Amino acid sequence: MNNLWDTFQFFVFIFLELTVLFLGISTIVGVVFQYVSEEKIRRLLARKGLLGNFLGALFGAITPFCSCSTIPMTLGFLRAGVPFGATMSFVLASPLLNPIILTMFWALLGWKSCVIYGSVTFIASVISGAILELFGLAVDIKNVRVSSCCTEIEKPQNFSGKLSYAFKGAWGDFRGVLIYLIIGVAIGAAIYGYLPSDFIVRLAGPQNLFAVPVAAIIGIPLYVRAETVIPIALALTQKGMSIGAVIALIIGGAGMSIPEMSMLASIFKTRLVVIFIGVVFLTAVLAGYIFNFIL
Repeated sequence: MNNLWDTFQFFVFIFLELTVLFLGISTIVGVVFQYVSEEKIRRLLARKGLLGNFLGALFGAITPFCSCSTIPMTLGFLRAGVPFGATMSFVLASPLLNPIILTMFWALLGWKSCVIYGSVTFIASVISGAILELFGLAVDIKNVRVSSCCTEIEKPQNFSGKLSYAFKGAWGDFRGVLIYLIIGVAIGAAIYGYLPSDFIVRLAGPQNLFAVPVAAIIGIPLYVRAETVIPIALALTQKGMSIGAVIALIIGGAGMSIPEMSMLASIFKTRLVVIFIGVVFLTAVLAGYIFNFIL
């Protein structure tokens, strides 16, 4: 009964906390982006060199887009003349970084984890985008048209209208991930309440050097957003799993999920998809070992 009560408390507290964070941060971001036109964003991202990669990764990091919005926007950037490298930095950063993810990291795993995760994934997105462009992989973009699943409606002009519009958008996004959030929190609660700590330590503790790459691979078949798996990460770390393995699982699951790769395969040729998977895998492993070394 004690385990059941602990499990219930974990579920209720973490679910309510993540719900407030998700809706609050999404609404704020939604309001801010109503004051910035898409054309202005494209002009900013059209910078060449590392500045373009930096801006591409930055835009991916501050926008909580779903996959169905990321893919059409990627094609829109390319057709508007945004450099391939900057676009790829955006594609890499988009599923791994956004204000919601970073706020959840800060709230649940501490500010050090938040800073390290944000720094490693952002730098990896900038550098990877530059390298992909350097190797001339822009030729692996298919000539296809993808329409956005998000319906465009006329945006309000006054602040209260913009706030209401942003909250409706945040609520729609929240409903889209609600089932995954519930599953993630439920799994985390079950781990917290019932999984023996010594089992986790033996399987994926800090002393197991192979725990990080294995966790990155395990994340691939999981259809998870980073926001969804963070509650699981919290429970696993409290049970003794190395923080590096947990981070590798988050990056692998969010950046290399099968649905995400299927959507990318609709606009990228096979070679670029395979290389993209390799880049995300290396990012997951590198971030995992950096976390273990520092924390």
